[in-house]
Amino acid sequence: MTERAYHHGNLRQALLERAWATIDDDGIDALSLRQLARDVGVSHGASARHFADRTALLDAIAVTGFTRMNDALAAAATTETTFAGQLHAAGLAYIGFAVEHPAILDLMYKAKHHPDASPDLLGLSRASMAVVVEFVGAAQATGEVRPGDVERQSLVVFAAVHGVAALATDDLLDGVPWREAADATIDAVLSSLTGVATP
Repeated sequence: MTERAYHHGNLRQALLERAWATIDDDGIDALSLRQLARDVGVSHGASARHFADRTALLDAIAVTGFTRMNDALAAAATTETTFAGQLHAAGLAYIGFAVEHPAILDLMYKAKHHPDASPDLLGLSRASMAVVVEFVGAAQATGEVRPGDVERQSLVVFAAVHGVAALATDDLLDGVPWREAADATIDAVLSSLTGVATP
């Protein structure tokens, strides 16, 4: 494909998609700006007009990652009407994203701590926790969750789910399927928040 084939921001999107695929398949160390430009058929100078350096590109990939993950969490939660259902759906969506894109998830959390992290990235990186806070707070209001500090309860939920994701992506579940580990962990969190033991 020639440079003339790209119009109205298509080159930026093409670079992002190729960079995502490279990291997804081979890890962040495999990403090279010059190779990326060659892969999509443009000069290094053309790609530099969209991403000044590797840090800017990684920031944009992290933004894409948080956007996709947050959309998946929100969509999953809206498929259920009870807090238990929402927590299971959102938890499985988060862990599923991590298992499918472990290198991307690692990049997302590293990029948000970079000194030059963009405001977009910082905002999106907090949105997944905001989703949890929202439905924990709503469940408190309906009596599904016991009274307490919503932020603290949400932190426990997020920590538990992220913990399963980390164990799964690092292959530390000793052969236990990640969905089984996720169900057991989410059931335990539900019991602590609702005071009702899950079957």
